[in-house]
Amino acid sequence: MIEVADIFRGHAGDYINQFGQSMLPSHLRALQDIMACRTETLGGHVYCCDHCGEYTYAFHSCKNRSCPKCHTRQTQQWLEKRQLELLPVPYFHITLTIPEQLRALFRSNQKVCYSILMKSAAQAIQALALDPKYCGGKVAILAVLHTWTQQMVFHPHVHCLVSAGGLSEDGQNWLASSEHYLMPVKALSKLFRGKCLAALRDAFPEKVLITPTHWVVHCKAWGQGKTAVLDYLARYVFRSAMTNCRILSMDAQWIRFRYKDRKAKRWRICQVAPQEFIRRFLQHVLPRGFHKVRYYGLWHPSKQKQVKQVQLLLTTKPVDKEELISNTVEDESEPSSLAVYEMALCSHCKIGHLVLVKKLFRKKLVDP
Repeated sequence: MIEVADIFRGHAGDYINQFGQSMLPSHLRALQDIMACRTETLGGHVYCCDHCGEYTYAFHSCKNRSCPKCHTRQTQQWLEKRQLELLPVPYFHITLTIPEQLRALFRSNQKVCYSILMKSAAQAIQALALDPKYCGGKVAILAVLHTWTQQMVFHPHVHCLVSAGGLSEDGQNWLASSEHYLMPVKALSKLFRGKCLAALRDAFPEKVLITPTHWVVHCKAWGQGKTAVLDYLARYVFRSAMTNCRILSMDAQWIRFRYKDRKAKRWRICQVAPQEFIRRFLQHVLPRGFHKVRYYGLWHPSKQKQVKQVQLLLTTKPVDKEELISNTVEDESEPSSLAVYEMALCSHCKIGHLVLVKKLFRKKLVDP
């Protein structure tokens, strides 16, 4: 199978020679890490079968958040923590998108603009949710930033998982909304547009911001409880702009990968030059230190006591952590730990077991 790392190893040198002077440090680091992932450069362990003597090499992963081969264990650990905060109520999936006219501004000022996008989206949802006509209480919001389409085109938007109901102002009652309707999309679009543009004008007073009057917002009922959260997180939290399984072929002139045409409901093939593939991929590498997953309302870190209070109000059923772990959706595997290989069955003879015989140390990384 062709991987993103293979494309980088074959073409990153030419890309850096052409654009290296203007590349962000985070982009250079992503190239370097992904090319080194699961190779001897990062070190690892050597195992030997106690029956046939066959050697198995297990190299370490890079752990770069843009790498399509990492984060299985990180995802699982994150899901366990979120399970402890889960409310036994229905949820809504709300998607709020930045219009095309602002994409250039967002592309050039990612850290500031992405924060404004996520904060404005959460503020708009919370403001409408507090209206007694719709909910009347403080909802729980989990927001995840996404910046790409299936073809890796720059398309900033934020996915929000929102509880169908909120805690009353006095903190004593849970005010449930309808399972099928949370708030009017048109009103949310207008409020989101106003808050986002106001924040952008404060941040960039020299810019003239001309956008459509209607910003694209979708709101969909997303099910109840654990199923809703696991389904949501499996799709959106720890995914890179391109997964290895979508890459079809690679040569000196073209990279071909498949993408889902959602309107036609079918898979199609996109063909781009290697330099364009790398450019598209790197524009979705987030600035260093930026948090793409944020929590608002009842799920804000400062509201943990209120979350526990709501859980007691709604149910007395304890959290089943073993069930959570067994239902975790895995991404592309991350098998470089000692626990995975030590005494595992040999894949060569299918009889013996693997025993650790040597540790490989990490090599010093140099610029790609």
